Amino acid sequence: MPSSTSARRGPLRRVLVRRAVVTAAAATVLFTGAPGAVAAPKAHATPKVHAAPAAEAASPAAPSAARPGSSAARPGSYAALRPLAELSAERLATADLVAAAKWGTGSPIDDPAREEQVLDAVAQRARELGADPARTVAVFRDQIEANKIVQRGLHRRWAADPAEAPTTRPDLTEVRKEINRINEGLVRAIAGSSAARTAPSCGPVLTVAAARAVRDAHLDALHTVALARALRSACG
Repeated sequence: MPSSTSARRGPLRRVLVRRAVVTAAAATVLFTGAPGAVAAPKAHATPKVHAAPAAEAASPAAPSAARPGSSAARPGSYAALRPLAELSAERLATADLVAAAKWGTGSPIDDPAREEQVLDAVAQRARELGADPARTVAVFRDQIEANKIVQRGLHRRWAADPAEAPTTRPDLTEVRKEINRINEGLVRAIAGSSAARTAPSCGPVLTVAAARAVRDAHLDALHTVALARALRSACG
């Protein structure tokens, strides 16, 4: 008969394994762009982002050699890349609102006309700021795809369990105003981080910044994987 200590260790071990799997999936997307990692583990969701064990797991999984202050992650590069991660997490939070606004309306998640408007606008803004418009557009394509990952994940979840579906519908026009505000910050963050994004240490340092954004924003598993997708083209 198992002891009480062994009985307690069993559930704890399962939690730790689940955390490691989710974090590894996010890291795989960030470093390799593996398309199979977009199917995140199921977690509770409402039109606002909820915490999940993945948020607590992200930081320990980051390479120890890439922690800010180490030789591989100079404070200047971390300071330049951190806004990219934080603003990307902030932009992902709007995906919950967009998903809720579209839920039950028949509106498709894919909106090519709107996407092209966003990409044209950020390219023009990048030129005004002296940034590379092609790289800026590449990052924003990932941002858009990441938002759609969240929207699709939430719609699947709500269809499977209608009790979790939102009971109010946000004004999509107002949500897009918030997205435009975040977009401006992201373009500026891209423009101000050229040296850090092209440095060999960009990947590990950005992973640390993303892990801390996951922790600070209390992202669940779905949003953690989406954040990795949002940052896939940031380095290089």
